[in-house]
Amino acid sequence: MTGLLAFVESPVQLLNVLEWAHTRAPGAEAPATGAPAPEGSGTAAPVTGAAAGGAPGPGTPAAGAPASPLTVVVLSPTDPMSRGQLRRMAQLARDEGVTVHWQEARGGRGALVRTLRRLAGPLRSAERVIIGDPFSRYVQLLLTLFGPRHLTVVDDGTATMEFAAQLGRGERLVRWHRKGSLGPRELVLAPVTTLARRRLAPARGRTVEVFTSLPVEAPEGVEVTENSYAWTRARFGPPRLTGGADLVGTSLVETGVVDADHYTRVVGELARTHGATRYFAHRRESTGKLHRIAVETGLQVVRPELPLELIARRGPVGRTIVSFPSTVVHTLPLALAGTGVKVAVCEVAPEWLRATASPRAQGFLSGVTGTAAREVDRLTACATPAVDRLEFG
Repeated sequence: MTGLLAFVESPVQLLNVLEWAHTRAPGAEAPATGAPAPEGSGTAAPVTGAAAGGAPGPGTPAAGAPASPLTVVVLSPTDPMSRGQLRRMAQLARDEGVTVHWQEARGGRGALVRTLRRLAGPLRSAERVIIGDPFSRYVQLLLTLFGPRHLTVVDDGTATMEFAAQLGRGERLVRWHRKGSLGPRELVLAPVTTLARRRLAPARGRTVEVFTSLPVEAPEGVEVTENSYAWTRARFGPPRLTGGADLVGTSLVETGVVDADHYTRVVGELARTHGATRYFAHRRESTGKLHRIAVETGLQVVRPELPLELIARRGPVGRTIVSFPSTVVHTLPLALAGTGVKVAVCEVAPEWLRATASPRAQGFLSGVTGTAAREVDRLTACATPAVDRLEFG
């Protein structure tokens, strides 16, 4: 495993690695800095090089074309939904000619040592390392032990925005929905986090690229490349549109940010207002919460088998997609460009937040909504004693 080495821990990370590789495939156009390419604008080139064992895999460039030796290592999570989506994304990657290694990095006692032993050589020889979650302790440890010469960070949700901002301010890397105080675990890992933050910054002999569909304020020296979802548009769709609307779920309740009662009431109001019949669940939403949503709102709860960008692009999909503040209000307008699908975002009102939510939560969520594309409708929720009333902003 040499050349280009990617570490992914979620389905979206793997999707965005494929998007990054697509921009560098033979025959692919350079990443744009403006609007995404028009619908149906040409045929995509294969994204990567040879399959495992050196034999060409599906999607390998034709003879004479320069192959890009991309290897993806899946640091497998433990939750079943993420694992299922990752396995399906891994197959899509193999179909594109990407070498994929599945590593049970959290598989009980000794898993960490086995993983480090297996990855030590490839990390030392890799020309470029691609990661999807700079906040991951696993990734931080790998960067601490093996500093890459060239580093690319791809999107993993809205974390990219916070990562770029914290890197620019020289702050400790802390996920936006967590409070800043250091617990016992954070104190033990503080040296790892500190060194990893330095390895994530550009320096003499090290370049850093952020490949993103989000508006980021990158520090000086960091190259920002736009992810326009060109691979997704070229490979799938356009989708068949249904007459109604679809709602997109969020894990804001599970991460302790939003009150469950407020969330369920607003989901019901959104469904009634927009005539929605389906609720696409986030992979981290709890079974109990989803059951409550199905019972109290009458919505059909769908657990997607792939990232929502691919599900929506393949269709069928509603003519309107309504989401809470999340990455999809930035990614879906790109993935669905030219299809006629309208995306709307429902703002999170301050009274929805739990008392234990991070002090940064409201500002961060407002920033996700405020920086969405101009064509994304804003929905303002106005709290009343009985229900949260939704108005177009």
